[in-house]
Amino acid sequence: MTSSSVIRSSAAARAAGDRVPWRSRLTRADVKFAPYFFIAPFFVLFAIFGAFPLVYTGWVSLHDWHLIGEHTFVGFANYTALFADPDFWNALKNTVGIFLLATVPQLLMALAVANLLNRKIRARTFFRMGVLIPNVTSVAAVGIVFGQLFARDVGLVNYLITTFGLDAVDWQANTWSSWIAIAVMVDWRWTGYNTLILLGAMQAIPKDLYESASLDGAAPWQQFWRITVPLLRPTLVFTVIISTIGGLQLFTEPVIFGNGKMLGGTLGQFQTVTMYMYETAFQRFQYGYGAAIAWSLFGLIVVFSLVNLLLIRRAAR
Repeated sequence: MTSSSVIRSSAAARAAGDRVPWRSRLTRADVKFAPYFFIAPFFVLFAIFGAFPLVYTGWVSLHDWHLIGEHTFVGFANYTALFADPDFWNALKNTVGIFLLATVPQLLMALAVANLLNRKIRARTFFRMGVLIPNVTSVAAVGIVFGQLFARDVGLVNYLITTFGLDAVDWQANTWSSWIAIAVMVDWRWTGYNTLILLGAMQAIPKDLYESASLDGAAPWQQFWRITVPLLRPTLVFTVIISTIGGLQLFTEPVIFGNGKMLGGTLGQFQTVTMYMYETAFQRFQYGYGAAIAWSLFGLIVVFSLVNLLLIRRAAR
């Protein structure tokens, strides 16, 4: 073999060695880009049905936008008017009041029920499935039933109250009574949902920790506060934020409690921000002002969620 033949053979061997098979390139591309393709549908749908409406609502909020007529750009005039609107502040007060009355007891009850269902009790599966029944019940049916329970003249709650010698309560007429009635309705629907989430997190806690604590003489309540609650911190943060978002967007329960009207009682004693937004945008046809209410509510949810996040993290340390 001549020297030139040897050189050509060596170059061909190096070229063959450097050439990556197409199957290897395909595998690398699959590993590198496949996760993006899998998550892309969510972000595409979110961009269409989440991000675009959010941005468009912000654009509408900067206009004097009526159903019929021209759309006039007014800048932040809708937000300026909103901060001086007593009806908005009344709706915000009702929303925060009902949110506190509903969310705090709801999460505490969910934590307690989850702790009970995490123990060895009879018919445990039945009770675990049973707590979810209120959540799968139609909200319209829930509203109708609770509307009857809290009826002024023939309601079961007033019957029990008067049995103990107390005066009957007109639950829709007063602010505090309507808040309590709606909060009970919300708690009945969502306590089981949060219970299952917390129960799932409790079952992931290693049993060795409880056995070691028992050997060291820790009482059950000490194990709960020293082991269970700190290890539930990520799940507690999740449930608190989800409950905050749902509580500040409360709409269906007070609407049904008020017989389908958006006014929230004769004096707006239980009208929430979402009800006021709906009334403004779709009954008064002031879309620009309604969009400003929507964006203000979005800002409030962000602020409340961040505050709750900080409080939960500090309390669970």
